[in-house]
Amino acid sequence: MMVSDVLVVIDLQNGVHSVDYPLANLERVLDGVNQRIAMYRDAGKPVIFVQHVDEALVIGNDAWALMPELDCRHDDIYVNKTHANSFFKTELPAILASLDVEKIEFCGAQTEYCVDTTVRFAHGLGFDSYMVRGLHTTADSDLMDAETIMAHHESLWDKRFLTFL
Repeated sequence: MMVSDVLVVIDLQNGVHSVDYPLANLERVLDGVNQRIAMYRDAGKPVIFVQHVDEALVIGNDAWALMPELDCRHDDIYVNKTHANSFFKTELPAILASLDVEKIEFCGAQTEYCVDTTVRFAHGLGFDSYMVRGLHTTADSDLMDAETIMAHHESLWDKRFLTFL
């Protein structure tokens, strides 16, 4: 399977998943993300972890921390954000420019919020975007179950905003 210029892992943080708000297929998603991380490392390509910051996800606390199952290392790149769009008022655009990135692979949480917003914005900025099917997750909402939300977004993204690998 191909690798892009960079892998961007969005919001797979402890506080995004809870007993009351469980992320769907989380174990499978984490396993798949770690497989992709390993492929990027083997190819000598960077991995960027994006972490949301708000009143519940405070920098340095356990809720803000990346899930311990993730294979993140000190030499990976870390970006904090305060908006669903990982590009909005963050270092991500400058980091991608410094790495001469044209192609980005995305994965992470939550499908209909931060993943969707970031994927669409990357498309608007002219990046070629990619994803392995199913390597994003969310929780049930009041309107739809998580599986429906994820399938709906994959159908919207496919060949419009990204290419599935």
